[in-house]
Amino acid sequence: MIRLLRKRLLRWAATAAVLMVILPPVMGSSLDAARRALRWLDTTFGGPSPIAPLFSPTVRYWARDIGRWAAEYGLDPNLLATIMQIESCGHPAVSSSAGAQGLFQVMPFHFASGEVMLDPATNARRGASFLKSCQQSAGGDAALTFACYNGGPGVISRAYANWPAETRRFIYWGTGIYAEAQAAQSSSVRLGEWLAAGGDSLCRRAAQNLGL
Repeated sequence: MIRLLRKRLLRWAATAAVLMVILPPVMGSSLDAARRALRWLDTTFGGPSPIAPLFSPTVRYWARDIGRWAAEYGLDPNLLATIMQIESCGHPAVSSSAGAQGLFQVMPFHFASGEVMLDPATNARRGASFLKSCQQSAGGDAALTFACYNGGPGVISRAYANWPAETRRFIYWGTGIYAEAQAAQSSSVRLGEWLAAGGDSLCRRAAQNLGL
């Protein structure tokens, strides 16, 4: 038994040594290589993904993190993944002309003084916290939750006809993708529409940023 264990440890050590030599030149810096190797191990051996398979590869890249962030705030991981899909397609450094920042396109006023808005974990927690408050304000209604996240809590008290066009589009994309994710579908018609409407460009930028 001890001999078998020793052989396995030697095999694992040899594999690790090879990876340390091969990964940096192939995948970039040593830090990036280590990060990608750890994420690959987490994805491969960490059990079933917490989100549906229909999301873009750049969103699935964050799947384990999404699961942890969602659990922290009592959210459905697929709901949080849908927000990430529409807002950034997994691009951690994207910003909007309105000032929204990062993975979940969180506005600056949601952050405490000194917080790094583009730090993925910080951005996610601020986004998830706001999403949770929207869900509570909406009484759990998915469409109203998406409306609140995009247009602010005040929008859900107004008639749909008075909502901004951007908020209506956000609800259309969000509710469709989320419903298909809840059904654990492997592909999404609504996501395909979103990609064709301009989301594909954002996802290409996200893939370049993440090295995918």
